[in-house]
Amino acid sequence: MANQSVPFDDLDRKIVAALVANARASFTEIGAAIGLSASAVKRRVDRMRENDVITGFTTTVRPAALGWRTEAYVEVYCDSAAPPRRIAEVVRDYPEIIAAMTVTGGADALLHVMATDVDHFEEVLERIRAEPFIRKTISYMVLSHLLTGSPEAGATPATPPTQ
Repeated sequence: MANQSVPFDDLDRKIVAALVANARASFTEIGAAIGLSASAVKRRVDRMRENDVITGFTTTVRPAALGWRTEAYVEVYCDSAAPPRRIAEVVRDYPEIIAAMTVTGGADALLHVMATDVDHFEEVLERIRAEPFIRKTISYMVLSHLLTGSPEAGATPATPPTQ
């Protein structure tokens, strides 16, 4: 019964906020923080997972810790025959592409690329440009992060405010 509209109350919001802040928090820890038993938290998490409210759990890693110190955004301009699903198929083959989205404006897609250095980035860019439906790319190298607490800067997500 995934993708149905399901009730989502304030306790669900608090559970989601706790999981966003720390996906490894136990049901007991979450329950203690919001005033529910561990079993009630588990039932709610299970329901939210079954209904695609919670779609997974993840780990945030600081890219520089892995040696990925070069960062860029790449605008991708495609031939008219490249639907978003085709772009998605291609970008999945590049571990260096950490985010990809279709966008409004002149470009068809925007890619967030991480690489070990400029040579590595250039090699990735050449492979992207070699895709048969790519007409052109425009790249923007990241010099510094102005919002150092953002996920793009490799920061862990901030704890959302409780309501």
